[in-house]
Amino acid sequence: MTEPLAGIRVLDLTNVLAGPYCCYQLALMGAEVIKVERPDGGDLARVLGADPARNKAGMGVSFLAQNAEKKSITLNMKSERGKALLKRLVQTADVLVENFRPGVMDRLGLGYGVLRDVNPSLIYCAISGFGQDGPRRGDPAYDQIVQGISGVMSVTGGPDTAPYRVGYPLADTIGGMTAAFAVSAALNADPRGAYLDVAMSEAVISTMGWVVSNYLIAGADPGAHGNENTTSAPSGTLAASDAPINIAANRDEQWQALARHLGRQDLLAHPDYETREDRKRNRYALRAALEETLRTRAASDWVSELNAIGVPAGQVLTVPEALDDEQLAGRGLIGSLRVQGEDMKLAGSPIVMDGERQMPQTAPPELGADNNTIWSEIGLSGAEIDALSKEGII
Repeated sequence: MTEPLAGIRVLDLTNVLAGPYCCYQLALMGAEVIKVERPDGGDLARVLGADPARNKAGMGVSFLAQNAEKKSITLNMKSERGKALLKRLVQTADVLVENFRPGVMDRLGLGYGVLRDVNPSLIYCAISGFGQDGPRRGDPAYDQIVQGISGVMSVTGGPDTAPYRVGYPLADTIGGMTAAFAVSAALNADPRGAYLDVAMSEAVISTMGWVVSNYLIAGADPGAHGNENTTSAPSGTLAASDAPINIAANRDEQWQALARHLGRQDLLAHPDYETREDRKRNRYALRAALEETLRTRAASDWVSELNAIGVPAGQVLTVPEALDDEQLAGRGLIGSLRVQGEDMKLAGSPIVMDGERQMPQTAPPELGADNNTIWSEIGLSGAEIDALSKEGII
């Protein structure tokens, strides 16, 4: 398979989601990712997830989701010997990713300035909630906190329900993907060596392009509009007889084709719906009028027919339905991997490169599974590794 990052070594000092997701994307692209974990339990995600038995075994579902294709070593970076060992490991690395609170690595004596002296070509990526400087730099940055502070919750839900959190860890995931993008770009520089400051809040705000620009440029105060697309109408979620469907008749010709297909030519002649701005002002009355017809038949029938005439439409699926959908299954995003004697389904890379999708080939590692291999590579003997383990250094 195509592995554009083959030969790149990444030290993954991260925990829970944003950092591990970043490093998972790098691993899927061929990088060797070494997860550096605390000896006393490792990544917190090892005990998180919907399966208590896996949590107890230190292989929680939350950990399994984005730690395949990695190696795991343990290291107590608070100890002087642990700090020295990390520096030796940094000499062999191309990238280091961490998501501690700003200042933690500096207080440990392992900040970028120190590690750059150890390895001038090191790409050091620091992921945090709000960035490495500014008044919020030291604040806790769980996903929901970032969703609130970035403004996402204020525009999610409807007028009667907002503020509302997005139903998955949006900020963590966008922050992690942004960091992976930044690392990949920095690897392309000549000479190499960079300090990357990735703030989850800024990554999220960057993805809110239209919402932010409507405020900054047009002075439009963003609001929560539920399932309505504020840029056009009819464009949003409408009810069919058995389930909701999304329709995006954003162009005039799509609106006209929709009305004709539904036998609602009367709406085309109605003065309230003559122009795009008219339809936007009267969107709720228009939606109700269209639903009179849409409610007479099943969602799947309408979706097929509308797409066939050039009116974008799609069913609103549950997560299990989306995962079982033939489109997703046919493209192979979800693969099977043997983990602790069990076949487990995991998501691969969202990128198809040269017709191939990068999928994990090795299971998420048990805590410290690669201690002997990695530490011996930098010159430690078996006796030294055993002694360091007994002392709690590794």
